[in-house]
Formats: sequence, C-alpha cells, structure tokens
Amino acid sequence: MSKTKRLEGESLVLHLFGNVLTHHGAAANNRGENEGNITPLQKLWWQGETHTTVSAEAIRWALRYYWQRSGYRVNRCWDDDANKFSVTNPSFDAVSFIDDDVLGFMRTEAAKLENADEPLEPPKKKSKQPKGTIVNRRGVLEVTRAVSTTPFVGDITFNAVSKEKDRTSLYGTEVHATRYQYGFALTPDRLKDKARIHAVLDGLVPLGEVAGNHARFLYDFAPETIVLRWTHDFSPRLLYCFKQDEAGNLSATDLINRVNAGDIDPKELWIGGKLAGTLGDWGANVFPGTKAAVAALKETITRDIQGL
Repeated sequence: MSKTKRLEGESLVLHLFGNVLTHHGAAANNRGENEGNITPLQKLWWQGETHTTVSAEAIRWALRYYWQRSGYRVNRCWDDDANKFSVTNPSFDAVSFIDDDVLGFMRTEAAKLENADEPLEPPKKKSKQPKGTIVNRRGVLEVTRAVSTTPFVGDITFNAVSKEKDRTSLYGTEVHATRYQYGFALTPDRLKDKARIHAVLDGLVPLGEVAGNHARFLYDFAPETIVLRWTHDFSPRLLYCFKQDEAGNLSATDLINRVNAGDIDPKELWIGGKLAGTLGDWGANVFPGTKAAVAALKETITRDIQGL
C-alpha cells in the first residue's frame, strides 16, 4: 500500500476488511432445533425474497476451532467427547489467548450480599442494591451474518427411522443448494498482539464445519472467491458485493461500481479465486487462488505494520 502523507489530526490506522463467497453446496440446519418434525434452516427477508442465513457466531466458532486444532493457545477449548467448551482461565487473558484477544469475552458475577448467612428482613427505607460486576472485552474481529446468494424455494427431504418394533418416526430437513457470502472487519491496532491478524486470515481460508446438522451434512465454508481490502478508510464498502442471477452467473457489479465511483482505491484490494479474473482489469491485486491472495496481503501487512 502506498504511504499517505499524514495530515494534522489525522489517524493513519490501518483496517482489514473482507467479503467471502463460499463454494456451492447443500446447506442444512446448524442449530439442532425442530419445528414439529421439520428441522428448519435459519432464514431472513433479503432484498424482497426469503434467503437462508448462517450466524456470525457459527463462523466465529469454526474459526476458534481451527485455531485450537492448529496449535494456537485458546482459552475456550472444544471437547468433542463432552460436546462442550472447557475454559482454561475463567478470568480471561487477551495477551495469552488468541480467542480472548480476537473474539473478545464477557464474564458476569452477581453482587455479594453482606451477612448473607443472616435471614433477610424487609428494608425500613429505600437503599442502594449491591451491583454485580462485568469483565468484558469487545471482539476485535467483527463478522456479518452469512446470507445465501439465491432465494430459498422450500426444498425439504423426508426421512424415516425405526425406533421400536412396528414404530417408525418420520422427519424432514430443509435443504438449500446455494452459496453464502459474509463479510468481516478487523483493526490490528486494537489487538494485544498485532501479529494475530495473520492467524485470522489463515483461519478464514480453510474454514470448515460452520454449517451442518448433527454431522450428517458437510458444507464447505472455505472461500471460492475472496475480496480483501487493506485501507485507512473506516468503512469496508464491499460487504455483500457478490450477486448470482437465476442462471447461476456470478458477478461483483456493486464492487466495480464503487471502484469506478472513486469510493474504493483498487490498489487497496486483494482478490483471489473464481471471480478474480473478471475483476482485475482496473488495478486491483488479483490472484487465481484464495490462498495466494491471502499470502500476498500478509506480506503487505507485515511491511506496513512495524514490529509485526
């Protein structure tokens, strides 16, 4: 990134923004909740039609799980056998643990009453109630909901399972064959360890196990196309920039329009994957694969942030 002359009172803090387009796949419920005998997908009303969606919490969970399996120190470790998290340090430590630093945390404690062993009596006059305490850190990595690129038309698979002799349980599962797109933002200056920006990028490229229904479905959340922006701008200006028409053709017209309008400097963009070849004629950093795009941006980040 070209160095910009610092103006008086201007901050030259750098921000990382991204928009991810996943591979095409058959998505199923990732919550384990039922409506009658149907396992539903999460849905929202999006641009005049019903689309399916995957929560930001599910994406963040998958990222933490990637760090755990990759050898990073995480405070909340997932135990596959117990099917729950175990916390190493209940007080949290953003310096020692990558998930406490990048994803944030919150711990609440109820107020302690004096003479708690004595029976309570109605107060004679109004008095201040003791307050609890909150220990929290806002997550540095912000993630949007993933939204399907195509509307949900209501596909349901019906199944049957035998529970006892002469007893059969019928159930159905909503399924959506689609791609998803989601965005993220991160300001490395807010991290206790700025080098962890690399771990965020490394985790998003092979991201998996975000969607699924009790491990019966696998949906690949690794990016088929990724657009990254490394900039001094406070606004991403590229969220949900991908479109898919009824014939299945993909485009990023909104992104191109913002570049042509001068709202985004194409030199601030690193684009990799399926759509990269159609988006690189106007000066962006373009790569045939998503891994190559991330690797190139990491080199620029290391150069731009001293001491990384």
